[in-house]
Amino acid sequence: MGTQEAITNIIRLVGGQDNINNVWHCMTRLRFDLVDDNKVDQSAIKALPGVLGAQLQSDQFQIVIGPKVNSWYEHMLTVLGKAPQGETHTKGRKSLVSMFMDTVSGVFGPIVPAIAGAGMIKGLLAGLIALKVVSAKSDTVVVIDLIASGVFYFLPFFLAVSAAKIFKTNEYLAAAVAACLMYPSLIDAAKALAAHQEGAVSAFWLLNELPVSVFNYASSVIPVIFSILALSYIHRWVDRIMPDVLRTVFTPTLTLFLGALAALVIIGPIGIWLGKALAFFIQGLFGISASFAGLVVGAIRPVAILTGMHHAMTPIALQNFSEHGYDMLMPMMFMANMAIAGSTFAIWRISKNRQDRTVTLSAAISALLGITEPALFGVLTRYKKAFIAATVASSLASSFIAFFGVRLYGYILSSIFSLPAYIGPYFVFALSGVAMALVLSFLLTSVLVGKDAAG
Repeated sequence: MGTQEAITNIIRLVGGQDNINNVWHCMTRLRFDLVDDNKVDQSAIKALPGVLGAQLQSDQFQIVIGPKVNSWYEHMLTVLGKAPQGETHTKGRKSLVSMFMDTVSGVFGPIVPAIAGAGMIKGLLAGLIALKVVSAKSDTVVVIDLIASGVFYFLPFFLAVSAAKIFKTNEYLAAAVAACLMYPSLIDAAKALAAHQEGAVSAFWLLNELPVSVFNYASSVIPVIFSILALSYIHRWVDRIMPDVLRTVFTPTLTLFLGALAALVIIGPIGIWLGKALAFFIQGLFGISASFAGLVVGAIRPVAILTGMHHAMTPIALQNFSEHGYDMLMPMMFMANMAIAGSTFAIWRISKNRQDRTVTLSAAISALLGITEPALFGVLTRYKKAFIAATVASSLASSFIAFFGVRLYGYILSSIFSLPAYIGPYFVFALSGVAMALVLSFLLTSVLVGKDAAG
């Protein structure tokens, strides 16, 4: 049986084309949002040649294909005619959180290889610097960091193209919108404003009426994803009202102008201000109780990383170093990273699929080294119970270390290699917190996820 025949059988066995709301893929799996899950013949699908497994997980029906998944997906689109739009049928039982995480998973799934590779290099480099194998100021570090950090710095471009596929809009128009957010004039102005340079401006004014607020969107997540979502609606609206004779030239022109304007004036700033609101909220928590702050910060940290708002916590930590000579927020970030690593290691242990195990192990090690994006976007968004387990463990471990006053006296990446920075009166509590985060998240994930990840 060839791939084309297998795809035809899959469509039939999931209930036919009319039962498919949406279909996309991650690194190893075809993922379906179906109208009625009860129409799926799971046993028959598992028996198809080339299919490594199948399962219903978190409101998605997933078929494990392995490294050939991209080829199978392209064949499926050929058979279906086009990717389903997912607009006419709704199950009605998905929560907003579930839909958000499914969207994030769908957007990040295809770019996980780039994030995982860069994350592993970045984490290993941090370890080499911490162990003083290489000097942080050497040219070698500059070159390796360039290789590792490029993906994260230009993340909006990757997200834009991937989100365009999810939201069914033109990928190149999406990349063009991301380019507007990443344009040097905007980023340089944001850096000048942050440095309080003379002549720095807080906004550019379009026609002296419309403010384009100055922000640095490098590495941002929420602004670009929601900008492309808006672009998809703008594109469809413009295409619908544009006369046929003008459509080829003026549809992309008007779509790009309106989409970029919406991103620069409305959506981008809202995403940034959400992050600033998070920072203000965290500062208020420490005024109530450090232990309570740990409980809350530990809980929201994984979500903040998932949404890209975690960068809002860094200025608070830097301000603490400047004003007090120490910071209690960064140790909580450390606990969150270890909890994410623990949950990802649990998924690796449970999973039976070889390709999944390879990707998951890489993501877990990367999280241990302080780079959690591969674990969050590539693994934990697919297993929401594992994400919950990591959040709970992060919260409890952060509260524990805050209760005992664990603090840092200098900025350092939150990786397992940063433990020597805690040597001193609080070291035993920091070490206990790391053990708590790793073990608790591992055990909770093993119990909550169980056989769900074994497919």
